[in-house]
Amino acid sequence: MTTDSTRSPGSPAISVQDVTKRYGDRQAVAGVSLDVRRGEFLGLLGPNGAGKTTLIEIMEGLREADSGTVRVLGQSPWPRNTALLPRIGVQTQASAFFVRQTAREHLVTVAGLYRAEPAAADRTLALVGLTEQRDVLVENLSGGQRQRLAIASALVHGPELIFLDEPTAALDPQARRDLWEVLRTLKGEGRTIVYTTHHLDEAEALCDRVAILVAGRIAALDSPHQLVTAAGAPSRLLLPAGRIDVERAAGLPGVDRASVQGGSLVLETASPGRVLQAVDALTGLDGVLTRTATLEDVYLELTGAAHASDHTPTATEYQA
Repeated sequence: MTTDSTRSPGSPAISVQDVTKRYGDRQAVAGVSLDVRRGEFLGLLGPNGAGKTTLIEIMEGLREADSGTVRVLGQSPWPRNTALLPRIGVQTQASAFFVRQTAREHLVTVAGLYRAEPAAADRTLALVGLTEQRDVLVENLSGGQRQRLAIASALVHGPELIFLDEPTAALDPQARRDLWEVLRTLKGEGRTIVYTTHHLDEAEALCDRVAILVAGRIAALDSPHQLVTAAGAPSRLLLPAGRIDVERAAGLPGVDRASVQGGSLVLETASPGRVLQAVDALTGLDGVLTRTATLEDVYLELTGAAHASDHTPTATEYQA
């Protein structure tokens, strides 16, 4: 039974304190401390091998930390805590299915494991956009449809805490946007969501906060807006190539760097208004596009050094 103390609004949904996990010589998680607030949408970002999945599996109670403490909804998830299972929903990168059942039969089976009513399966199929596939065998669903069924399996019993590991990885652009609305609805209902993604535009659009992991450590933790503002990444103005030569563009007031990229003249600046005035005076602003700094700029700044240190030279680079 859930006590009032485990549901206390003032307590975090998840509290991770100085958690470590090592696999042989590799330190997957290196002293991570993190609180996830109740009702928060938290994104875990980082390059492959940064420790995201290991950290989530420790939170879920699927792996034991080497050291440190973890509390989930006021309880320890390890050793495997069956009292937590009805309260959390988990979608993994390699979800298992009853492939000889239809999509609805599969979801009814999953709902039954949590003692949820069969009607929950129909509601959840509609939520993830699979109503038309309800009678299709799971083995005949497309990759994107299976991904949505995996997400439905994590949601069917109405959990208060939801873990999603790369939930939009196999989805087309429209299905991704549809799932965004599902996730916003869940957050609006007060659910706590922790998820990993490589889609930085998605994290920027959905997350209250993001934690960027590099080499098993949290390199940054804040709202996307605050991270972008604090980074001071430049804005970019894109002009049709050939309108102004690179040398002249580099000398315009406020331009920090000028280069040609992808058929456009790209001007980097910390003073976009000033540069726009200078460009307007020279050629007008028809066809000029403005790109403000994004979470991707912050991410690449924080993870670029890690990528460089892990880089293995190609045959061409050896020849050079």
